[in-house]
Amino acid sequence: MRILVVEDDPLTLDFLGKALGNQGYSVDTSAEGEDGLFKAQSWEYDAIVLDVLLPGLDGWEFLKRLRQTKKTPVLMLTSCKATPDRVRGLNSGADDYLVKPFEPPELLARLRALIRRTTAHAHSRIEIGRIAIDLTARIVTRSGVPVALSPREYAMVEYLALHRGEIVQRSTLYDHLFDENDDTLSNVIDVNVARIRKKLGKDFIVTHHGHGYTIEA
Repeated sequence: MRILVVEDDPLTLDFLGKALGNQGYSVDTSAEGEDGLFKAQSWEYDAIVLDVLLPGLDGWEFLKRLRQTKKTPVLMLTSCKATPDRVRGLNSGADDYLVKPFEPPELLARLRALIRRTTAHAHSRIEIGRIAIDLTARIVTRSGVPVALSPREYAMVEYLALHRGEIVQRSTLYDHLFDENDDTLSNVIDVNVARIRKKLGKDFIVTHHGHGYTIEA
């Protein structure tokens, strides 16, 4: 999953980037509203963490412009604690609102919930035949036995599972699995699909030649 963090405080921005990266997310960052909005409109993100008090373009205007073209889930992260501010954020199109200072586990839980909600999955566990995916613990089991997946392999399994039954194009996988600093090889998707099939079964991911990949419903 690919996350955009827009936050002008360098310490908070660095902390969030590392915390989300350690959880296996691909993370893009921005310290300015205009730059962050450009990224949000240019790429497909699974969620955006958005500060309100940004230089230049503030979070309110960012959200207003974003909602003209994008439905990307937005978690507003701000020191504005008053109830009217929270109401304004939610009414402006934010999907959730977290006040600083915050606890990292809560932020991660809220992000996971936002992503599940967007993909119409209310539960944190997905079962596909003998394969079970725990979206909270980020663990995959096969017949009850944990399967060791690399962060990139897990991210691909999670994304395809959340969109199971849909054909996901290769370009879409690139957009959601790699951040702006990744220098990926052209065959990296094929390599990871092959590795996942060895671990979870050759029919777990289906290739639709010329179209993309799917995990059948």
